[in-house]
Amino acid sequence: MKHGVYLMGNEKVYQMDFSKVYHLLVNKAEKKGRTRQEVDEVVRWLTGYSQAELEGMLERPVSYGDFFRDAPELNENRKLIKGVVCGVRVEDIEEPLMQEIRYLDKLVDELARGKAMDKILL
Repeated sequence: MKHGVYLMGNEKVYQMDFSKVYHLLVNKAEKKGRTRQEVDEVVRWLTGYSQAELEGMLERPVSYGDFFRDAPELNENRKLIKGVVCGVRVEDIEEPLMQEIRYLDKLVDELARGKAMDKILL
C-alpha cells in the first residue's frame, strides 16, 4: 500500500504547474540573499534549457513533470549530486523523474545555504 501512495504523491508533484514551483524555488533562494538569476543558472545547468526557453516555460502552462521530461539535455554531472532533500537521499531515489526533480531541489538548497556557484555546479 505504501508504494501505491508514494506513486500517487509523485504523480501529484509531476502535475504541478512548473511556474508555481519555479517561483517557490526562487523565493527560497532570495530569502537567503541569492538571486533569481542564480536559480536560473542552476536550472539551465541541470536541464539544458536556454534562458529564453526557460522564460517561455514560465509564460505558458507546463507541468513540472513535462518540464523535466522535455528537457533538452540533462547534465551528465547531475548524477554526482549527493545529499538529503525532504529526508531522502537524492542518490537513492529509484523513480527517475522524481530523482531529477530532487536534484533541482538539492541544487537550490545548496544555493540558499550560501554555497559558491562553482561548488554547486559540479
